[in-house]
Amino acid sequence: MSNRRCPRCHTHYGPPARFCPRDGTPLVEVAPPPSDTGSTAKARAIERAAEPADPIYTSLTGQTLGDRYLISRRLGEGGMSYVYLGRELGSGREVAVKVISPRLSRDPASVERLRREAAIAMRLDHPNVCRILGFGETAHPLIYLVMPYLAGEPLSDHEIRRGPLPVGEGIPLLLQMCRGLEHAHGLHIVHRDLKPENVMLVPDRALPGGIRAVVMDFGLAKERRAEAEVVKLTQTGVVLGTPEFMSPEQIRGKPLDGRSDVYAVGVLAFEMFTGRLPFAGKTPQEMMLARLKGEPLRLRAVRPELPAKLEEVIARALAPEPVERHGSMDELGAAFASVSAPTGVFGRLFGRR
Repeated sequence: MSNRRCPRCHTHYGPPARFCPRDGTPLVEVAPPPSDTGSTAKARAIERAAEPADPIYTSLTGQTLGDRYLISRRLGEGGMSYVYLGRELGSGREVAVKVISPRLSRDPASVERLRREAAIAMRLDHPNVCRILGFGETAHPLIYLVMPYLAGEPLSDHEIRRGPLPVGEGIPLLLQMCRGLEHAHGLHIVHRDLKPENVMLVPDRALPGGIRAVVMDFGLAKERRAEAEVVKLTQTGVVLGTPEFMSPEQIRGKPLDGRSDVYAVGVLAFEMFTGRLPFAGKTPQEMMLARLKGEPLRLRAVRPELPAKLEEVIARALAPEPVERHGSMDELGAAFASVSAPTGVFGRLFGRR
């Protein structure tokens, strides 16, 4: 059986995992994990030594950033940032502080993109979207974003732990994602990097099922009415995003609108209910080519017991041409709601908050 390894923390996972749940790094296909002796141990030691951690970024516990945020402990790290739990001194509320990695902080384009992320996400205000509370820079220099701290787990971790979700559990989560993304689209903001790693599941007793889905990380988000500076950063022909969830037009570097996020929700939903992706490929390039030239798997070819209506909804979301998909997140949400709800309860299930 195939095995996958995180090139950053070296942990091994089996299918359907594609990203490391610890740090979000894409997993690579490897042979079954050997015993950690001899040449293998040496190779792993060399691999670890090749990426030395900068203590300025990894030892912020106890420090105060911007005279406002006291850092409590490190929550994790990824390819782009280190994430810390902190406390806002004025209000006492807990916050998550995302510190951009030194490799990116030295790149002016990456820093500009982070500023853009902050400017965009500060405009978002919806229970199913994670907003940005603040942006700061220190003399080190450290560049950081401040967000509300959400005590939960990423959808990716939930899928790895639970396997394919039952329809009754997955549909309410999809409806909430659609609500949050419709709010963003109403502000002319397209997410462009929706995936299970960017959806946080937060306990919320006020909701059916007790879970609130929050769309995270608008770092690749783009305003449809972009200013010249933004256009330079995300110009046509530059592909940004995660290959497994990118729409065909995003792969081609074409102009995007909310229907690109509709496609990503379709991929996410397919994986949520089947534990696999609708397209096959061993490399990012193969994934993208399959998206452009191949036909997606039908949902019930993987799980025949799933409702035909759900297969129809996801198949439409995965249509290769934007005009063939649901025209908005409202429309996609209504379609998901119709899978398991009788006519007349759509307002209760999908009504905006």
